[in-house]
Amino acid sequence: MPTEHPLLNVSEIDTDIETYLNHIAETTYPFPEHDSGCQSFQTVMDDQRWFVKHSNIPQSITWLKQAVGFNAVVQHEALPQLHNAFTTTDGFTLVYDWVDGEGLRPERELRTDEVHPRDRFCALPAAEIIDALNVIYDVHILIEKKGFIAEDFYDGCIIYNFEMKRIHLYDFDHYHPGPFINDRGRLYGSSRFMAPEEFQKGERIDERTNVFMLGRTAFVLLANSSDSRDDWKGNDALWHVAKQATNTDKQLRYPSVQEFVSAWHAAITKG
Repeated sequence: MPTEHPLLNVSEIDTDIETYLNHIAETTYPFPEHDSGCQSFQTVMDDQRWFVKHSNIPQSITWLKQAVGFNAVVQHEALPQLHNAFTTTDGFTLVYDWVDGEGLRPERELRTDEVHPRDRFCALPAAEIIDALNVIYDVHILIEKKGFIAEDFYDGCIIYNFEMKRIHLYDFDHYHPGPFINDRGRLYGSSRFMAPEEFQKGERIDERTNVFMLGRTAFVLLANSSDSRDDWKGNDALWHVAKQATNTDKQLRYPSVQEFVSAWHAAITKG
């Protein structure tokens, strides 16, 4: 009989997550605690690495369970696969594939002589940055087709492998079925990526909100967060597409992620 895998074939454990991980595997290092209160670990078993994310805070547990629903219907090669979810004595845990690369907003402390990963990424040739953006946009076309609305996407959700020129996206705990009405005022996220309606209670959050976020992602990555045309590394046509996507008037944006991405790809050919 095959041995049950203690990460992949477990539904409940009777101890806390750190004790359990240290008992079953080599936990090489914990990440600093997330703003959400979650803890994450790199866990190595039989020479295979796993990304383990846990919380014992009720609100964060709700978000982790939300991520289970998201990953059940949204699969893409740029998204680390979710393999298991289980309960602990005090919380809830997710087990993902580990992916190699640098987080563009790393959770580790940088050396004094180290260039910030996002600055390294923004210094890449424009064609390489656009290739990465195209993957982000491809993922969000799929997300839109599956009926989900983005919340809290920012450069901290991006892992980039500089050697392989490969991008991965993670941390989709706040993505949920939509559209929906903003019932909180300021929603979760980085203000550099957020549409005006994400700050206004009572506003509709929908596909045009996602379009704004993706346009802002272009400005963050192709202009290192600048709105100036002088800092933009793409062509004029791409700049105009990104500007329309980020119009403060929702009705003047592209009506869907699909239409935004179609315009984006058409603009690439004009370079």
